[in-house]
Amino acid sequence: MQNTPTDSSQAVLSQTEKSAPQAFLAGCASAMGVPVVTIFISMMGVGGLARQIDFPFIASTLSTLIVWAGPAQVLLFGGISTGTALPWIALAILFSSLRFMPMTMSLLPYLNDPKRPTWLLLLAAHLVSITTWVEGLRHLPGMPHRERLPFYLGSSAMIIGVGTIATGVGYLLVSEVPAPLAAALLFTTPLYFGLSTLGAIRTPTDALPVILATILTPTATVLLGRDYDLIAAGLSAGVIGYLVDRIVRRRRQAAAS
Repeated sequence: MQNTPTDSSQAVLSQTEKSAPQAFLAGCASAMGVPVVTIFISMMGVGGLARQIDFPFIASTLSTLIVWAGPAQVLLFGGISTGTALPWIALAILFSSLRFMPMTMSLLPYLNDPKRPTWLLLLAAHLVSITTWVEGLRHLPGMPHRERLPFYLGSSAMIIGVGTIATGVGYLLVSEVPAPLAAALLFTTPLYFGLSTLGAIRTPTDALPVILATILTPTATVLLGRDYDLIAAGLSAGVIGYLVDRIVRRRRQAAAS
């Protein structure tokens, strides 16, 4: 019996798709570059700060694997150094990590697969960070669905693995790194996030929230102070950008129909 066109197309598709191990290795390879360099520099600063408060070396490196959030680790080390009660430290870390909720919600639809065990999705959610989120949204939408989860896990494993090593390196080299420089290293990840956001702009509506946030932040600082300026400016710019984008899309659909 001859193959039908559908059978032939499925055969070609199966040949072009990577297996799970191949997709995992491809994810590891994709992280080798700017993401790994950025996270290495940033987590060196975390390790240096941990050493300055005499936090144990093993606990410092494990904090990267378990917490996996530079700002939250800084809160952890700072709270311990000042003698803050552990429940209050945990609460502060909880609130600082709420930013990962929308990131996770926007990323997991690309990874969800009923055929995969639930614990893999929970692991994928734990691995969400600014770097893995940016890399995920950059690569996953154009990939076959079966490759996405192993690719993301490979990319994230490489990034968090390098971050853990960098934490230990920063801890051991703290005597060679001045405290202001160690703190400044933490800003490489937000800088990478900002540059990646600018690089992802394709339309005027993509650029609108960035421009609005840049304009609104100084005003919010004057009106609200440093505690709420970034939240207010970012939320306002994001909501306005979303609404404008919805209006533009609806007008285009109406014109097309």
